[in-house]
Amino acid sequence: MTPANPPVAELADRPGDGAWARATAAWLRAAAAALGLPHLAFTPATEIDQYERYTTWLAADYAGELVYLVREEQQEARRDPRHLLESARCVCTVAVSYLHPAPDPVVDADRSAPDALRGQIARYARATDYHIVLKQRLGRLAEQLRQHLGVEVAYRACVDTAPLLERALAARAGLGFQGKNTLLITPGVGSYTVLGELLLPFELPSGQPATPHCGHCRACLDVCPTGALVGDYLLDARRCISYLTIENSAAIPRALRSQVGTWIFGCDLCQEVCPWNAAERPGDPEFRPRRDLAQPELVRLLQLGAAQFRRYVQRTALRRVGRAQLLRNVAVALGNVGTA
Repeated sequence: MTPANPPVAELADRPGDGAWARATAAWLRAAAAALGLPHLAFTPATEIDQYERYTTWLAADYAGELVYLVREEQQEARRDPRHLLESARCVCTVAVSYLHPAPDPVVDADRSAPDALRGQIARYARATDYHIVLKQRLGRLAEQLRQHLGVEVAYRACVDTAPLLERALAARAGLGFQGKNTLLITPGVGSYTVLGELLLPFELPSGQPATPHCGHCRACLDVCPTGALVGDYLLDARRCISYLTIENSAAIPRALRSQVGTWIFGCDLCQEVCPWNAAERPGDPEFRPRRDLAQPELVRLLQLGAAQFRRYVQRTALRRVGRAQLLRNVAVALGNVGTA
């Protein structure tokens, strides 16, 4: 009789379509949902079929200053998830929605800025940093899995910063499809999601790879003011407002400044017009936006000192930029809407 909790070495040899694998996958889905990871799928930890497309994109110089994508060792690591965990046999990929209605902005009774003098921050950055939230949840899921199996299980939890082609993995697992704006779109959820991965040392039932369902729609390409979407499913990061306001460390090119509008950290335009995001679906409660990150007063942001800035960005994705970068973005936004 097969033991209920076999040694982990034996688990690695189990077929991914066997009864044990199906039962473990079902347990993982239920445990993940209870931890706030309701959308989950599995794919083998093997070479990624979109890798050549990724290297072609790099060769076209579309990555700009995204040096962590260009480094040779980072490029090679993205070819195969097993570069991150040698014993990996499966990638468990998750998506969590951060879509919430924008709260009313903080208004000072003594001095309130006109709407035109308020900035815009991408939705994902208006709440607790998703890196913190997802890393904690994936870690708890892995620890619960160890307890469930009764053995030590080597794993690796990844959220955004690890060298993984996570959207390609998610699409291969059937978690969603990559839209023309290159973002992952999960039917019934949309694209306002953050992604995470859990690398595991045994096979689990693989999902069916998702194919794009954009049809003839090109709303995302047409709405992009900087022309960053240079073709279907092709992004020139150097022109993307998210890149210009976050990853770009130099001055924002003068020719693109007027198109940046009032975005001071990231951009949601290509998601706002996407038909897959038309339905209002409440996102994860932990990603409810902070009021002071909803349409902040641009002039007030210019007055933030170093200590005030640290408090303002604390535990949010805005930590990705320094104070000088944020103030640069604010100055550009004021140049687009402000008076003398």
